[in-house]
Amino acid sequence: MYLPDTVRQCLEKLELNNFACYAVGGCVRDALLGLTPHDYDLCTNALPWQIKEIFADRTLVLAGEKHGTVGVVTEDGVVEITTFRTEGDYADNRHPGWVNFETNIEADLSRRDFTVNAMAWSPTRGLADPFGGQQDLNNKILRAVGDADARFAEDALRILRGCRFGVRFGLHTEEKTLQAMYDKAPLLENIAKERIFDELCQLLPIVSVEDLLRFAPILTQVIPELRPTVGFAQHNKHHIYDVYTHICHVVAGVPPVLSLRWAALLHDLGKPETLSFGEDGQGHYYGHAEVSAKMAEEILHRLKAPTALREEVIFLVSRHMNRPDADKKLLRRHLSRWGEERLRKLLQLQEADIGGKGVQDEEFAFGEMHRIVDELVAENSCLSLRELAVNGHDLMALGICGKDIGKMLNHLLSMVLDEEIENEKAALLAEIRRNML
Repeated sequence: MYLPDTVRQCLEKLELNNFACYAVGGCVRDALLGLTPHDYDLCTNALPWQIKEIFADRTLVLAGEKHGTVGVVTEDGVVEITTFRTEGDYADNRHPGWVNFETNIEADLSRRDFTVNAMAWSPTRGLADPFGGQQDLNNKILRAVGDADARFAEDALRILRGCRFGVRFGLHTEEKTLQAMYDKAPLLENIAKERIFDELCQLLPIVSVEDLLRFAPILTQVIPELRPTVGFAQHNKHHIYDVYTHICHVVAGVPPVLSLRWAALLHDLGKPETLSFGEDGQGHYYGHAEVSAKMAEEILHRLKAPTALREEVIFLVSRHMNRPDADKKLLRRHLSRWGEERLRKLLQLQEADIGGKGVQDEEFAFGEMHRIVDELVAENSCLSLRELAVNGHDLMALGICGKDIGKMLNHLLSMVLDEEIENEKAALLAEIRRNML
């Protein structure tokens, strides 16, 4: 296994002082999968005070010292070195109430979440794999270490991490492990909302329809507003799926961009609340986009999502039913009002929403719409007030002042967007004078 120079030097320094030291966890898993590890953690039988003594010549990070972790600052970043340990009394389903330092690697690995993460490697001792993590990797299995119920009761965030690991590495969750994830999902209520949000942000861009269906009991636990959509029949000839299954198809159908995936996940939350039936017996959901947008805002606020992401998701959800046409004037106005990035994302969400119905009975020329947007962007069209060929100073020179300046500029921009006038100074000044008569 390859180790970066700074990591290898830390490991070798501990070994030269007669302590066992291993690379552990995710870096070993990634190396066995032929992937480049994102980071490297070390574990050792040296106690924290001994680690500090050995690296006394280096700057140290001691925030995790009481749990056995000492960070050694190197030119490539901080290398975390943790004493072999066991832990227990997880009163909050996240943090251990006590830590016992151990002398052997097997005890340390027994506290970890999944077998594929419970492996350690030493250049001199080779692979330590007491729970069969390498075989599980080879067999594409995700299995909890020891008692699955106990592992998830210790740290409920492991449930979402298990979803992410399974999806990311293409692992089939072992039956007892998956059942324990379902059974212990209510414990996720005890986890900080920021941690939940972070895990979901890592999971959403990589999930498939099948993943979302399989993990429904977990996702509906952390976002309870999703629960009424599961199995909720749409009673509409334009849909063959229940609302949750439709949502799954839309999430998987948009590009793996975080704001788009969140918008797809939340775009139809308002359907159960807004269901009504027409005279033909068909289900209708008038106003569901607005209701869904309000619910999305509450959810993302609760999860402490960044303001920019929250605002973009609300924008997309609230407008996903405003079906556009391949009309250049209309798209120019949208481009002016929202900008290219948001317009593209809205079109992508709408296309996935239609494609996720399971019935191809509506035709929308999304390809043509994107082509028109390409054309508008290439034309470098006037799309905002600052791009007009006249400005406030020009209007003031003609005797216009105060709020009338803004009104006139917006009037001119509207005419330019509708191709009623060219964005040329002479033409715009002539229009101003005409309005002043």
